[in-house]
Amino acid sequence: MSDREITQVAGNFTYTEGPRWHDDHLYFVDFYTYSVNRVENDGSVTTVATVPNQPSGLGWLPDGRMLVVSMKDRKVLRQEADGSLVEHADISAHCNGHANDMVVAENGQAYVGEFGFDLMGGADHEFGNVVLVNVDGSSQVAASGLSFPNGMSISPDGTTLYVNELFGNRVSQFPIHDDGTLGERSDFASFGDLGDEPSVEKRLGASSIAPDGQTLDAEGAVWVADCVNQRALRLGSGGTILDEVSTAPLGIFAVGLGGSDGRTLFMSVAPDFDEAKRSAAREASVLSTTVDVPHAGRP
Repeated sequence: MSDREITQVAGNFTYTEGPRWHDDHLYFVDFYTYSVNRVENDGSVTTVATVPNQPSGLGWLPDGRMLVVSMKDRKVLRQEADGSLVEHADISAHCNGHANDMVVAENGQAYVGEFGFDLMGGADHEFGNVVLVNVDGSSQVAASGLSFPNGMSISPDGTTLYVNELFGNRVSQFPIHDDGTLGERSDFASFGDLGDEPSVEKRLGASSIAPDGQTLDAEGAVWVADCVNQRALRLGSGGTILDEVSTAPLGIFAVGLGGSDGRTLFMSVAPDFDEAKRSAAREASVLSTTVDVPHAGRP
């Protein structure tokens, strides 16, 4: 485990997610204040958008307009030049649970994960989809049968999509075809097949990792937020653990690489992911530390 200095970048939030480095600034969302936020050069935080149905994944179109997932109504919103939010895509027909994290490709196509079931309501585990959203707002299921598809990244050459399966004990990868559709799933890192077990608690108990948010580095490694083990992990192909940053006693739910040289690892942390507890408290923050290998790919 690496012993690194950890700094708080932003604090006093409910449940931070989706840290993204864009135009020399850190952006992130806060679930239960419904806000999309930007950290300014002086360290202050500006709310740049409010998403009443709870924001999640962030990305940007080629023309610079921001996309943000609206979780509970299962939409992707687009921020126009005047700051207003408009509907970019309604993906509800492809979702069996809340829409969740997102990565936007260089050409503006977006990949959105969805829960697959009512996690916060205590429902049994069911497999979920990755939804492809085209630039014109049309959408289709790009991949199915994933165990809570969550954090995603795209390789620098645009040919591979990496997907964290939060309750699947693995990170999956897919070839990206020229039209944005996905090929056959394979393992980037697998720590054991959990099968069709319906209990979320048992799936987590049998997991070596619970990968939430994700980011890529320039050596082809994947950083994941291992949310139940209170650590950020740098994984090599096949599942070799190359580096580890502990966030104990806090859980970690998202990671992002950025900063002026791409070597700042941003980490979204909170005591847990319980909706009732997090929405009633201000115990979440974004932390940062310095790593050796810089960011690559998208986001």
